[in-house]
Amino acid sequence: MTATIERTTARTDAPVAETRHETTRERAARYVFAGIRIALGWTFLWAFLDKVFGLGFATEAKNAWINGGSPTKGFLTFGAAGPFADFYHGIAGAAWADVLFMTGLAAIGVALLLGIGMRVAAVAGAVLYVMMWTVVLPPENNPFMDDHLLNAALLVGLALVNAGATLGLGRAWAKLPIVRRFPWLR
Repeated sequence: MTATIERTTARTDAPVAETRHETTRERAARYVFAGIRIALGWTFLWAFLDKVFGLGFATEAKNAWINGGSPTKGFLTFGAAGPFADFYHGIAGAAWADVLFMTGLAAIGVALLLGIGMRVAAVAGAVLYVMMWTVVLPPENNPFMDDHLLNAALLVGLALVNAGATLGLGRAWAKLPIVRRFPWLR
């Protein structure tokens, strides 16, 4: 005697419909992460604007980049301590360091505010935060941990949860042909 089993299989060429609904908690988390993304983006963009125009918060007008000041000289000359102090003193005020630093601040800030290029912005921002952490080693209030390391980790997390898709242009950005071809640009 032989047993036969009748199987019903789904068509493999048919698109799979997503039937899962987002919970209130998941929706709230998306908005919290989007808010954090925007806040971090603003801190990068604000640092850029203050250093370019000397808005009087961290940079006086007389030291503004547009007035011939250096965005890296003061912090790297007077703020650098610890094992990397000599390295940072050596690049303080160098034109190439100023341009790289300011380009990084502006690009990371814009990318985070718009929710585009989150992977690149997260890596670049995390590297910048870790470098700023190495300038002030050891941190003032802890043997090794400070807000630079926390923000670096937070940036990576924001990219991992696709925080640019909420309150940002991340979804539209992901559909661009170049981004589809090179997913690391997401």
